[in-house]
Amino acid sequence: MQNAALYLLTSLIWGSTWLAITFQLGVVAPEASVVYRFGLASLVLMAYALMRRLPMRYSLREHAFIALQGIFLFCINYITVYLAEGHLTSGLVAVVFSTLTLCNVVLAAVFLRNPVRPRVILGGALGVAGLALVFWRELASLALAGGWRLGVGLALAGVLSASIGNIVAARNQRAGLPVVQTNAYGMAYGALATLGFAVLRGEPFTFDFSPGYIVSLLYLAVFGSVVAFGAYLTLVGQIGVERAGYIAVVFPLVALALSWLFEGLGLSLLGLLGVLLVGGGNLLVLSRRPGGAR
Repeated sequence: MQNAALYLLTSLIWGSTWLAITFQLGVVAPEASVVYRFGLASLVLMAYALMRRLPMRYSLREHAFIALQGIFLFCINYITVYLAEGHLTSGLVAVVFSTLTLCNVVLAAVFLRNPVRPRVILGGALGVAGLALVFWRELASLALAGGWRLGVGLALAGVLSASIGNIVAARNQRAGLPVVQTNAYGMAYGALATLGFAVLRGEPFTFDFSPGYIVSLLYLAVFGSVVAFGAYLTLVGQIGVERAGYIAVVFPLVALALSWLFEGLGLSLLGLLGVLLVGGGNLLVLSRRPGGAR
């Protein structure tokens, strides 16, 4: 039940962040918004750790692995996705990013020596296919979009970065590094790496004092980063990086539902079939085999 609650919580929050990010675009450079988001999230987590008197001292080797997790999960992953959305619609980026669950299976088998579970592969493939049906209209017009190859390449780079970050996070938990402190330091490292990237690109660091920007930033930092990543990485440790990664297929559907409710988005019969496929894939990935085996 705890795992189910964490899975549902992460899916709902990350599904809603797609809507929140729309309030971040326009005045402030995307890289600057990522720095603000994870810098603030890191401060919140560190304040929480200090109040709870959690241990915060780690060796240089441990910091190196925490920094590796932060750079791949909280820096490269977000930069490439933001850049990809400059060439593709968010729906197409979601379809590409849904391959995270399959990428996690491959990398976990190579680097963590995890067994390859056919149910997870089949469920992941169903999920990707279902999400492709949901966004079929955008996929059909892909060839007409200028720079789509670059956009797909950037999105795939984001998938690879997120997957590597997941593998490092799973490795860190196996080594006994706690989620809260690892995220506190990791998000700080990710924010600093993004800051360095933005400086190299010459991006201006402005701030938008409008209520929409500030409220969305607080939501993304506290709920989208502190709460959701805490829940997700706890799942990575408890049910495995392969099964937890299926959330990448589920949360775009939550975003789609919010868009349907608040933005008047229509959904075709083909899209409804896609939703059913995602649901079926979800059951395959998360269900246990008879006798309790996963």
